[in-house]
Amino acid sequence: MPTDAPSIARKPLGPVRAVLYGALVVGSLDILDAMVYFGSRGVQPVRILQSIASGLLGRPAFAGGLATALLGLFLHFFIAFGIVLTYYAVSRRIGALTRHPVLCGIPYGVVVYLVMNFVVLPLSATTRGHPPAPVVLNGVLIHMFGVGLPSALFVRRSVERGRA
Repeated sequence: MPTDAPSIARKPLGPVRAVLYGALVVGSLDILDAMVYFGSRGVQPVRILQSIASGLLGRPAFAGGLATALLGLFLHFFIAFGIVLTYYAVSRRIGALTRHPVLCGIPYGVVVYLVMNFVVLPLSATTRGHPPAPVVLNGVLIHMFGVGLPSALFVRRSVERGRA
């Protein structure tokens, strides 16, 4: 195998692939974090996914079994898609977002966390109180490094294609 072959990890992506792959990675990292973090505290994966669906359905989501868990999984990845797509759309106007993906992606994750917790969740059908500090810390960290940073890095890859 030739060593000068381009690495698939560095192959530039088109915008559609960058957003789709970014959403897949962001959604996977975020849900994996939730499964590990809350799973280690005794919460079953189906319950975690139903809690996502409860943003749309309210309390009945927890009685919906696998169907509402699957709805929660769909909604989770739909939201991840929206997060990456938003970064992409804003990066078309603000070039610094793609020139400095680490410096911009990490704070973007914090912004996403704040919007989700102080705008989206309060407007949703979910009933949730104020989370304890360890839950907030975990949420901020996963949004910084598992949501914002990968969003920025995948969007950056779509820009590299234009330069290639």
